[in-house]
Amino acid sequence: MTFKKSLIVISVSAALLTACSEPSSSPTSSAQPAESSTQAKTVDSKTASEQANQLFDTIFKQGVERNPMRQTYLGIKKDYDKWHDLSPENAEKELAIAKENLAKVQTIDVNALDAQTTISYHLFVQNLENQIADYKWRFHSYPVNQMYGTHSQIPAFLINQHSISNVKEAQDYIARVKGAQKLLTQLVEQLKLREDKGIIAPKFVFEHVIRDSKNILVGAPFDEGKDSTIFADFSRKVNALEISDEEKSSLIAEVNAALIANIKPGYEQLISYLTTLETKADTRDGAWKFPDGEAFYNNALKRTTTTDLTSEEIHNIGLSEVARIHEEMRVIMKKVNFEGSLNDFFDFMRNDKQFYYPGTAEGKQAYIEKAVAVIDDMEGRLDSLFLTKPKAALKVKAVEAFREKSAGKAFYERPAPDGSRPGIYYANLYDMEAMPTYQLEALAYHEGIPGHHMQLAIKQELTGIPMFRKFGGYTAHTEGWGLYSEMIPKEIGLYQDPYSDFGRLAMELWRACRLVVDTGMHTKKWTRKESIEYYATNTPNAMSDAVKMVERHVVMPSQATAYKIGMNKIIELREQAKAQLGDKFDIREFHDVVLKNGPVPLNVLADLVDDYVKRTNA
Repeated sequence: MTFKKSLIVISVSAALLTACSEPSSSPTSSAQPAESSTQAKTVDSKTASEQANQLFDTIFKQGVERNPMRQTYLGIKKDYDKWHDLSPENAEKELAIAKENLAKVQTIDVNALDAQTTISYHLFVQNLENQIADYKWRFHSYPVNQMYGTHSQIPAFLINQHSISNVKEAQDYIARVKGAQKLLTQLVEQLKLREDKGIIAPKFVFEHVIRDSKNILVGAPFDEGKDSTIFADFSRKVNALEISDEEKSSLIAEVNAALIANIKPGYEQLISYLTTLETKADTRDGAWKFPDGEAFYNNALKRTTTTDLTSEEIHNIGLSEVARIHEEMRVIMKKVNFEGSLNDFFDFMRNDKQFYYPGTAEGKQAYIEKAVAVIDDMEGRLDSLFLTKPKAALKVKAVEAFREKSAGKAFYERPAPDGSRPGIYYANLYDMEAMPTYQLEALAYHEGIPGHHMQLAIKQELTGIPMFRKFGGYTAHTEGWGLYSEMIPKEIGLYQDPYSDFGRLAMELWRACRLVVDTGMHTKKWTRKESIEYYATNTPNAMSDAVKMVERHVVMPSQATAYKIGMNKIIELREQAKAQLGDKFDIREFHDVVLKNGPVPLNVLADLVDDYVKRTNA
């Protein structure tokens, strides 16, 4: 992404000069017109900026109004009974709207805006331009895969997003259960459009998605077992309402009927099509197999990293970082008096029972409790690192049974903006051998505090910036911060256990390997087997981790490169600021720069840090 850096810097600097300059103690009459002129310009800038931000918010809100699921994610219960429209017609409609909105935004006089609004303008324009440009790549994806997709989103959305506080919201839930059949039909249509273009997921994907889809239909009312995932969720929420037993029974009977009449045939249609499509799948894993695959992947890297780094450059950065981290791990080997090679040490860390909780209910609960304790301890130390802290609460939760076999190792779900739902750190405890205790701290810091919860909750709580910056994002900034957050607790004395420090390095090593493997698979035609072997040889992680990660690379080209590229940039900018400010450098102020402007592309972050340095040195 290329911004007009000089324009941003000039506008930022101008705002700072206005804010920081002190009026003369003895103004002369000749100075009065100049002061009035400055005031007039300030007023004009404020008015123009207010109008621009109003337009940004109007366009954002209109987009939310067209997407019922987005409304629910944001805590808005307007179209609480509806799903998003997956039809090609709606995609064309959204493209036309994006073009219209771009034309509207480009009528703004950028020179009349204040510093923050100037940044917002360039971000907003770039977002719209990217949306329009990326329309050509709309079929270069697998809408059903083991990482995400409508098939798993339906139950996860109903369970985690659709709260029920009254009868109306229960009826809305039932309406969504009924409407899921149409949504699943649209999903099948999307898959068929991709099939016609030769874009079919590799064979390994089908086992996961067919199994997960079948799991939705396990239990009552579909069979004689215990309540199915959706039925159990609805029953629990309705039974908690303060209404009569007759009303509860009536609502539960309604959802029972809708599950049989709508959910069951919807998923059966999907499963049937996937079973047929599987026969046409092959074992080619990289994006290079797509029509114009090279161009698609290069575009994906730009969007993910917000840089102009090439695939080859990213690959080489990864190789260099892997070598560096290996050396730091050898230092820890000596500290714990381990004799043998680094790979011997990896085997030890991978297999020694001292590093794993048992795969029992008690073991899993112990993991959750330890993660909560780590986060609570970190929360008590935040004042040494941060000026701004989130208001939203954080909950630690195990990934639900219906999706734990396919879901990633850990992830975070942001809180509702209105405070009605906390942020959630999900730990996947399906395979406890993939969740070693020596990685527990780093994982909790990444997903919880000071990682994604700090970042995303603060972002939503910001004032003075338009909504699209509060609720949008850039993967390199978001995940770069997450990985950086694994490191900064060490700087305040945590990771005292050398094995936990090794775990921190192991997590960073994992992200460095991602640079190597993602580019290896999608441009160098590495096979799935070769890619798994790279992780198995160069990291201490479980083989199941390696398999899941490689499978993630396949279905989410470029996404995994964001973490290390983003972290490296944040560290680079911090060290530059330290060198330029010396004793004036305050880590808390630096973190405010990174977090209080919301998510931005990495080059814009560089501008903001540069501005912070100039302001501090002024």
